[in-house]
Amino acid sequence: MIKKMGIAIFPLLLVASVYGQQPEWQGDLKELFKGPEAPSQYGQWWKSMQEWRKRVRDSLRYTDTVYLRPELGWTARSFIYAQVMAHDRWLYDPSTRKYTVDRYLNDCKRRYGGLDAVLIWPTYPNIGVDDRNQFDLVSDMPGGLAGVRQMVMDFKKRGVRVFFPIMIWDRGTHDIGIPMPVALVQEMKAIGADGLNGDTMFGVTDDFLHACDSLEYPLVLQPEVAINDLKMTEWNQMSWGYFWKYAFVPGVSAPKWLEPRHQVQVTNRWIIDKTDDLQYAFFNGVGYNAWENIWGIWNQVPERHAEAIKRIAAIYRQFPGVWNSAGWRPHVPTLQKGVFASLFPGTDIWIYTLVNRDSADCNGRQLRVSYEEGLRYFDLWHGRELAVRREGNMATLEFSVEGRGYGAVLAARSYALDSSFFRWLSQMRMRGSRPLKDYPADWSPLEQRIAPIGSMEVGKDREGMVFIPGTEKYLFESKGVMIEGDDLPTAMGVQHPWEKHPSRNQQHMMRISSFYMDEYPVTNRQFKSFMDATHYRPEDPHNFLKDWTGGDYPRGWDDKPVTWVSIEDARAFARWTGKRLPHEWEWQYAAQGGTGRLYPWGEKMDSSRMPLPDTGRSRRPPSDVHAFPEGVSPFGIKDMVGNVWQWTDEYADIHTRSAILKGGSYYRPRTSMWYFPQALEVNKYGKYLLMAPGIDRAGTIGFRCAADGPSDKKKH
Repeated sequence: MIKKMGIAIFPLLLVASVYGQQPEWQGDLKELFKGPEAPSQYGQWWKSMQEWRKRVRDSLRYTDTVYLRPELGWTARSFIYAQVMAHDRWLYDPSTRKYTVDRYLNDCKRRYGGLDAVLIWPTYPNIGVDDRNQFDLVSDMPGGLAGVRQMVMDFKKRGVRVFFPIMIWDRGTHDIGIPMPVALVQEMKAIGADGLNGDTMFGVTDDFLHACDSLEYPLVLQPEVAINDLKMTEWNQMSWGYFWKYAFVPGVSAPKWLEPRHQVQVTNRWIIDKTDDLQYAFFNGVGYNAWENIWGIWNQVPERHAEAIKRIAAIYRQFPGVWNSAGWRPHVPTLQKGVFASLFPGTDIWIYTLVNRDSADCNGRQLRVSYEEGLRYFDLWHGRELAVRREGNMATLEFSVEGRGYGAVLAARSYALDSSFFRWLSQMRMRGSRPLKDYPADWSPLEQRIAPIGSMEVGKDREGMVFIPGTEKYLFESKGVMIEGDDLPTAMGVQHPWEKHPSRNQQHMMRISSFYMDEYPVTNRQFKSFMDATHYRPEDPHNFLKDWTGGDYPRGWDDKPVTWVSIEDARAFARWTGKRLPHEWEWQYAAQGGTGRLYPWGEKMDSSRMPLPDTGRSRRPPSDVHAFPEGVSPFGIKDMVGNVWQWTDEYADIHTRSAILKGGSYYRPRTSMWYFPQALEVNKYGKYLLMAPGIDRAGTIGFRCAADGPSDKKKH
């Protein structure tokens, strides 16, 4: 263990003092400064960096009050971070209906060394499917706020801090009636969370800080995007680093340079090769966001980069006191082309982080430092002590840095080292004996499987159903309306039974057997008959038939489609009637009639054949199912689009479940492009993430049933 950790400056390297100029920005977001293009420019560049920091801090009248709060000091040690969907099956097990925090954290620890903080995400991309706002979707998580609080406590027992998002753009769903900052801080206080992440925000504004102060509940504030007003660095103790436009010469994090105690989490969710992200993070001594479950799409960190994270995290955590040093010096001179270094000084120890931006291994002399008698040097990456080659009042250090790899050197006085340090060093020696290039860096999407839908042959009672004749050749064309996900080569959308991997869009010639389909979506009257006959009670009753009171629906709602039913509830009703839910392609075939039309009635949108959109913050009820008879399909199926979404197939991989919703709905919240998108064209679908029935149920999702033809065997 290292003793006497603190902040100090020790000039190990000789640096020229010359007048500099304004440093240049790297990238459009202005969150990175360009490094010096050549060693000869270092002195001038270093001077310009120092002058910029002093000038900006003076002009802002910068204060560090928030950073001095002891209850928020944990941010300096929050190195490895992950955003995770609340829907992830490793975090919540829908079969046992329990949060499985230990399972989730143990997996992270096994693969890349574990987490220091986590961002739990229960909102986007489902938000906007109905008028529930961001607060509702937290309280709708399994167990309500009490269950969420226990889940948060389980993380904190493992030393992991917990963030939740700010959806600053969520101003189209129902109004909570008090300012968003106050409402969010109240909710975070109720569940014991540690921080808020400002989705799409270029800095979390000071009204959130004031809400924390007024409610006496301090939170760490962290914007998603670069802080565009550097004054906000005073109370935004953390931020994400969207560095993206990487240069060969590493850039320097502007908010960390302004305030060395500011913690950045480098984030690049869709990228597969993590090398640039991790090298820039290590060079700057900042954290990394190991974000793998991206809106239900699994982009796992490849083993090579997971091993790099594990080693970087081990070094960070062994020496936690140096990374926010006021004496941080990026781009200290190195002796080999393509290798770049930063110096992080502490008290009696100094650490260099190095990155090799070249693809070739770099061996031999790497650093020239001031010589001091009794100072010992260690190659932390490979876990061994370095011999010092003295050259007058200087000393040269020799070690290897793998191509596109990393290095770390510790300089320490002997009394700052103890036996625990050497035990740790031995562990690093074993780990460092295998180069990163020996670990696989390949990536592939997770395999998805469709949930069995069963074979239900309708009996004699076919009332309310329409016969759909089969066809030998139906060109099934399906397009997902999801907002994001095309950055990966595959994995977006769902994996139909005939596909090798998930994809957003499908085109497949298929045989469809004859079947029956309900003429209308299931109504409240029909669902009430089911309830009266079976006394059905779901295991998770939250939000079940939320519009009903005392076991009955509101007066006049007989023929409105039943909503606030989960896909499990819909299946239970279907079984009771001797039916099943339709496959996505059956629903679409019933809507198109085999013609490929975009709407049940033809090729063009006709708003008179469906309910008018509701764009208010307080959602009206859906329309009666027979209110728009002109919206009929070629087979005579009605109310297929624009009233309520309809459950069809369910898909799952080992991390995420999702359902295919068809038909769109009447509810269209305004103010943001990020709300759940519509799919009124019958060849489109919405991918709705599933977590638990209570949160899955929505005021705009209903269903209709199907059944097999009398004797036709299903072949797809």
